[in-house]
Amino acid sequence: MNLDELRKKLSAIDRQLVEMIAERQRIVADIGKTKQTAGTGTRDYAREKEVLDMGRAQAREMGVDPDLVEDLLQMLIRTSLESQERDRVVAEGKGDGRRVLVIGGAGKMGRWFAEFFSSQGYSTTVADPSVDDGPGRFRSWTDAGVDFDVIVVAAPLAVSGRVLAQLAVLKPKGLIFDIGSLKSPLMDGLKELTSVGCRVTSLHPMFGPDTRLLSGRHLIFCDAGDADATAAAKELFAATMVVKLDMGLEDHDRLIAYVLGLSHALNIAFFTALAESGEAAPKLAQLSSTTFDSQLLVSAAVAQDNPHLYFEIQNLNKFGLGPLDALCEAAGRIRETVASGDEDAFVELMQKGRDYLALRG
Repeated sequence: MNLDELRKKLSAIDRQLVEMIAERQRIVADIGKTKQTAGTGTRDYAREKEVLDMGRAQAREMGVDPDLVEDLLQMLIRTSLESQERDRVVAEGKGDGRRVLVIGGAGKMGRWFAEFFSSQGYSTTVADPSVDDGPGRFRSWTDAGVDFDVIVVAAPLAVSGRVLAQLAVLKPKGLIFDIGSLKSPLMDGLKELTSVGCRVTSLHPMFGPDTRLLSGRHLIFCDAGDADATAAAKELFAATMVVKLDMGLEDHDRLIAYVLGLSHALNIAFFTALAESGEAAPKLAQLSSTTFDSQLLVSAAVAQDNPHLYFEIQNLNKFGLGPLDALCEAAGRIRETVASGDEDAFVELMQKGRDYLALRG
């Protein structure tokens, strides 16, 4: 065969692959419906392992790279789970026309929650200064009123604290929760809502607005003094595969100072050092390594995110300076061991880190 004939043959195979993927997705949809009818869970880890093991074994038999086949199967499995979870959320949706107000609903996470509730059959209203008044949309949340079954506060942290306090004056009857990355700026408002008898709890989604599959993702629930309200908030996510974590309001910000504050600061320091190094980015890209590329990928995502939100996470957390001080001290110790040529101290630092990280299981 000449080159054109070989390319035509390859194109025909590519079409067959797409057709087979489409057929697989149709079968996946039927499997999802069967699981719903039987009341079984969406995700079956044993079955996934069986599929991956079978794929790797078949790849070896046929002289194909097993990693390539596993990556392809992983992608197909993930897409299948996204579809099944989405279908399940819609099928088990308990909205039935009940009303939800998302304050800050035009923001990234606000939009995620608005779409999530809409998919479950809730009548969703968005209140955000960036939208124009219209059906189901208000520039000011006070114009929307508080006669809703659920009120989600998804505004910036400083604004959310004021909104919660104002809601306490209006005493809504529905379930109220915030989705703040920090709880310190919200504590007064949450306490005021609890004191006047409102049904209130506090959530923190540990995932971003582009998340399509909640399996393996974490959603933190911080009880604000009303266990029934926290249980009701958990029930909203019963059809999903999200991992629900309980955490005290007092513990939340201390732990988040490391989980978010430290990791954000580390990446900001990394790309700041690069940006101020005087070295051209294209030249560094040519010399990249696996470690550099991995770090660069994470840092690039941080650099593209909302700098105002990241500043709030650092500045409004009363526990925030501790991890930053620890980061500066650690960087100083690394510099000291390198400058003094103390290889034993350097090795000790890496060994301590290895031992600590091994505890994560």
